[in-house]
Amino acid sequence: MKEEIRSKYQAVIGLEVHAQMLTKTKAYSSDVNEFGAIPNSNVSVITLGHPGTLPKMNVKTIEFAIRMGLALESEITEVQNFDRKNYFYPDLPKGYQITQDQTPICTGGKVYIKDDNGNEKAIKITRIHMEEDAGKSIHDVDVHDTLVDLNRAGIPLIEIVSEPDIRSSQEAYNFVTEIRKIVRYLEICDGNMEESSLRCDANISVMLKDAKEFGRRVEVKNMNSIKNVQHAIEFEIKRQIELIEKNVIVAQETRSFDALKGITISMRSKEAANDYRFFPEPDLLPIKIKQEQIDTIKSEMPALPRELFLKYTNEFGLSEYDAYNITDNKALALFYESIISHTKNYKSAANWLMGDIKSYLNTNGFEVREFPISAETVAELIAIIDTGKISSTVASQKVFTALLENPNQAPLEIAKGLNLIQESNEDSILEYVNEVITQNPDEVERFKNGEKRLTGFFMGKLMQISKGKADPKAANRLMTETLNKL
Repeated sequence: MKEEIRSKYQAVIGLEVHAQMLTKTKAYSSDVNEFGAIPNSNVSVITLGHPGTLPKMNVKTIEFAIRMGLALESEITEVQNFDRKNYFYPDLPKGYQITQDQTPICTGGKVYIKDDNGNEKAIKITRIHMEEDAGKSIHDVDVHDTLVDLNRAGIPLIEIVSEPDIRSSQEAYNFVTEIRKIVRYLEICDGNMEESSLRCDANISVMLKDAKEFGRRVEVKNMNSIKNVQHAIEFEIKRQIELIEKNVIVAQETRSFDALKGITISMRSKEAANDYRFFPEPDLLPIKIKQEQIDTIKSEMPALPRELFLKYTNEFGLSEYDAYNITDNKALALFYESIISHTKNYKSAANWLMGDIKSYLNTNGFEVREFPISAETVAELIAIIDTGKISSTVASQKVFTALLENPNQAPLEIAKGLNLIQESNEDSILEYVNEVITQNPDEVERFKNGEKRLTGFFMGKLMQISKGKADPKAANRLMTETLNKL
């Protein structure tokens, strides 16, 4: 599509993110909440909705939903009711879902993302409500029939509904990425889209940039990765623009995304709102949230990624790149927090974490919790560099490698044992300087004739002669002073 055509239009996007909660049991029964079990093994008469059975509220789901609401600065609804959302589908054994229609547990709030220009943007949240998941229809196992696995039926969900504030596929990508990061920090959902524990539906329309009203909305489902969310939205934006340019009315419908072909496909018409015949759930009493409960949950919540990002950039002076990569993973951020509890050299701690440590983890396929060296030992290593006992190069190439083999040994002991302690005595360093100058008369002459870049050559020779033990700062100063006197 030509840029002059694309630039005439503005996309308007709202997202609905469903997050399966990491409870041990399902939302309204004692059936196990577990991924990967034998099909139809985690079910009971309650999940199947047999006559005479009654649901019982899993109170952990309430706590998890409140955590999410507090993280997104939402208002927590004091008194809530449950409703039945009625529709027929083979993987919905009861013929309805227990959900929250009129009284969602959380209202309002915002998610902070980066827009296409890298500026911070707040995406408003409409609501967060609790509901139970449906089962799963499987279409690719039997060539003749669709199979149904009801293990997922009844698993507790929260649905996070955004306002139509998103204006590009990249912003949508950033939104879902941030939601996944937050639920993982809160430990309420594992965020694995490939396992459907985090799912996203997108509502997309386009309009001319000077238009006053939104265009006709299309809903896209079945996106099993954040990248596919972005690809599906991008395809849909272009498809709708092409239709409008041809004076074709965009059909209001539900479409699915074919990741292999990179296209959306029509599933069903959506000319009118679905009539789910919501009515109050008669088998569950209303719940009332007390402020004391909210305060307790808030006091137990961890620092969230945006809070840490702002601290690292504004207070610690880290680059946005380093701060983003550290906060992208909760375990990594916690390890960084542990390191800086023992050192105030925040930049060096970030460099070690994002450099040697992450390289080791990636090479070995380890998580940070499997890293053999403690955060306190990393801080000790930083300290002996800062005090000039060893250089950063020696620390990285020799001491760090030795620590991986002997993680319980102190960095200073290793440095001493390997005879790596830097010489800071200026008389000793000056001897190295004179030796380098004596051994390289041709280069000295070139330096005197104006080739000042040879200072690096002389420093390399000095570090070679000293076997890396000369204090680089003192050596560079003495070398420069001596050469300039020649």
